[in-house]
Amino acid sequence: MATKNPRINVTFEEATAGLLAEIAHQENKSVASIVKELALEALEMREDLYLSKLAETLDTPDTTTYDHDEAWK
Repeated sequence: MATKNPRINVTFEEATAGLLAEIAHQENKSVASIVKELALEALEMREDLYLSKLAETLDTPDTTTYDHDEAWK
C-alpha cells in the first residue's frame, strides 16, 4: 500500500536505539512514532531559536513603536 508521507531511514547506534525503544515501551508507542515526535520537537526548537535571533536583530533602540489602536486605524 502506498503512503502519502515520504519515508526516511535513520540509523542509530545501539545505545541510542535502545533508549528510543525504552521510551517507546514506556509510552506504549512505536519507536517510529517516538522518533517522529522527537524530530518535530527539535525542528520547533530550531525554528524558535531562528526567530529569536531574527527578533533580536530587528529590535533596535531607535525603532518607532505603535500601540494596537494606532496600528489598526
